[in-house]
Amino acid sequence: MKQISKKYILTQSSFDYAQDDRARSHSERSRTVFRLAKLVFLLFLMLHVGNVSAQRIKAGASLDSTNILLGDQIKLFLEIDHPKNIDVEFPQVPDTIAGKVEVMGRSGIDTFETDDEAFQKQIQAYTITSFDSGAYRIPPFWFKIDLDGRIDSVPTNGVTLRVHSMAIDTTRGPTDIKMPYAAPLTLKEVLPYILGIILIGAIVFLVLYSIKRKKQNKPIFTMPKKPKEPAHIIALRELDRIKSEKIWQKGKTKQYYSELTEALREYIEERFEIRAMEQTSDETIESFRARRDLLKDKTFENLSQILKLADLVKFAKYKPLPDDDNMALMNSYFFVNETKKEEEKKTEEKKDENNEGEEVEIK
Repeated sequence: MKQISKKYILTQSSFDYAQDDRARSHSERSRTVFRLAKLVFLLFLMLHVGNVSAQRIKAGASLDSTNILLGDQIKLFLEIDHPKNIDVEFPQVPDTIAGKVEVMGRSGIDTFETDDEAFQKQIQAYTITSFDSGAYRIPPFWFKIDLDGRIDSVPTNGVTLRVHSMAIDTTRGPTDIKMPYAAPLTLKEVLPYILGIILIGAIVFLVLYSIKRKKQNKPIFTMPKKPKEPAHIIALRELDRIKSEKIWQKGKTKQYYSELTEALREYIEERFEIRAMEQTSDETIESFRARRDLLKDKTFENLSQILKLADLVKFAKYKPLPDDDNMALMNSYFFVNETKKEEEKKTEEKKDENNEGEEVEIK
C-alpha cells in the first residue's frame, strides 16, 4: 500500500513538470508569433505609405500645338507634381526625338507652389521643330525619384506632333519667284553717311574761313582775350603793395607819394575816362570840379588834399608828418572804394556786410 502511494506520487510529479514545459513552450510561441505579426504590419504600413506617396506623384508632357507647318517652332513642356521632400531628376531629352523632331533649345527648370503646401510643380520647356511632314509620336519620358533611399521612376504621357507642308495650287501652273521685300533703313546703316557729310562740311568751312582770315591779314586761330580786370581791383592791389613795402618809413617820402598818386591817376583815367596821367594835379581837380556829379563833396576834398600834398612833397621838398603819410594812404583807399562802379560795389558790399566801417590801420 505504501509502495503504491509512492509510485503514484512520482507519477503525479512527472505529469506536473510536463504540464509546465508545455505551458512555457506555448507562451514562447505566442510571443514569437506576436513579434512576427508586428513586423509584418510595420512593413505593410511602410509600403502602403510609400505607395500612397508614389501615387500622388504625377508627371506629364504637353505641346503648344499638335499641328504645325514645316519649320515652325513650338514648345514641349515636361512637368511633374511631387512632395517637396522628394528628390526628382528630370529626363535627359536628346537633340532629336522620334527621328524627325529636332530640339532647338531648352529652358531651365521652373518651380511653382501648389495648393498643397507640401507639394510643388516643376516644369521644363523645350523648343522643338521639324522639317519633314508627317505624324510623329513623342514617347513618354521618365522622371527618376528618390523615395527615402528607394529609387523609382515615373513616366509622362506620350504626345503626337503632326507636321504639315504648304499646300500647292497645281491649277495655276508655274509662277514667278517673288522678289524679296525691301528692309527699312536703320540708323546704324545711315550713320556713316551722316558722319561723312558732317566731316566734309567741316572741312569746307575751315577752308573758306582760313581764306577769309588771310584776306583780312588776321591769324586763322586766335586765343580769346583775357577779361580785363576792373579798375578798382588794380588800384587796390597797387595800394596794398605800397602799404606792404612801407617805403615812407625808409626815408623815401618823395617816391612814396609819386607811386601813390600814380596809382590814383591810373584808376581815375580808367574809371572816369579823365586823362589824369597827362594832366597836372590842378588840371585833374578842375576836371572833377567841372563834372561835380562824378564825386561827392567829401570824396572830392579827400582827392584834392592827396594831390596837393603830393605836389608839395615832390616839388617843394615839403616834409610831411607820419600822420600825414598814413592819412594820404587811408584817403586813397577810401577814394577807390567810394568811387568804384555801382554793380561791383554792391557785390562786394554783400560779401563784406559784416565788416562795414572797418578802418585801414597802417603801422
